[in-house]
Amino acid sequence: MPGLNLSSSHNVIVMQHDTANCFLSFTAPFLRRHEASSNIVLAHALKRVDAQTALSGFEFTSESDVYARLSSADLDSYTPRPSDSAFWLTVWSQSSPSSPPTLDLVLACVDWTLGDYPIFLWTPNRVSATSSAWLAPRIAELTAHLNRCVPPERVFSVFGLTSLVKAFARAWTNLTGFPVEPEPFYAALFSQCTADSFRESDAALPEGHALRKATPADVEPVAQLCKEFADDSIFFPLSIERARVEARELISKGLVWVYDASGDITTICAVTRNSHRVSAITKVYTTPRWRRRGCAEYLVREVTAQLLFNVGKDSVVLYVGHENSAQRVYDRVGFAGLCGKDKPDVVEDSLELGFVGADRGHW
Repeated sequence: MPGLNLSSSHNVIVMQHDTANCFLSFTAPFLRRHEASSNIVLAHALKRVDAQTALSGFEFTSESDVYARLSSADLDSYTPRPSDSAFWLTVWSQSSPSSPPTLDLVLACVDWTLGDYPIFLWTPNRVSATSSAWLAPRIAELTAHLNRCVPPERVFSVFGLTSLVKAFARAWTNLTGFPVEPEPFYAALFSQCTADSFRESDAALPEGHALRKATPADVEPVAQLCKEFADDSIFFPLSIERARVEARELISKGLVWVYDASGDITTICAVTRNSHRVSAITKVYTTPRWRRRGCAEYLVREVTAQLLFNVGKDSVVLYVGHENSAQRVYDRVGFAGLCGKDKPDVVEDSLELGFVGADRGHW
């Protein structure tokens, strides 16, 4: 197989993908192999392709297909192109002309109904990502390329594996002059629950209470809980008008469940990032007056069970803050590596750092 056109130092190149179809055609086998940890970049890409591509195109693309595309890629694929819409950057390296290239890093620059998302980073090689000697040249190439694609104001924050985020933030500040915010926006553990780790409960739901998918009639209470959730984050507050937009979207797509206490919607649980074998719980919130009554645990356990045993997912994943008491809820449901317990390989330390002077998006 012909080698990559490695014109940069350290045998590292960056490719730019201006469509989700293009991105997945180069990365599908690697994302598929690490479907849980890649959820945040994979699910956002799958949302932007048609059903046929998401099903057959993603499933059937092989590494041989990817290597053939890499060997025939034109120089435009490696040239930074300014973009005001979604795009992805992939970082590749090759130890020798005769060896196959490896995918080292992925960067996703995407948006949604309520604005821009943070810059998302992912690597299939967590072990190497702990080495500054391995990481530094790759982050240098990545940030240099990104800086020619978007104005620095677009990069309001970066989220991913802690080692990646810290290296990116240092390089981005040195390159653009935009300093890192004094406090992290989010410091969290990435955890997962499988059919084997899931824990049942004998606790009966109180009479008159129900766990169910939200309906259009629930827009107002769901919107209020979305607003309270966002306001709790401090960094990404939400007006009630924009919260209604989010609530309508979640409900219309069937992505949010509620705890209904005899007509009082106390808790929401949203599942907005889905791929073939993995779903991510992305928002759990109980209004203050209903806390400490088990509402979140009832709902998270029900949603997790539905995804694992009815939908047939291999795993359900989520992020939870290091200091968030919700760890106890997720631990009781069966999510791994929380509450100070031993962390299996699937549990990752994740970080979001913001940049002073950038234009804040929302997620």
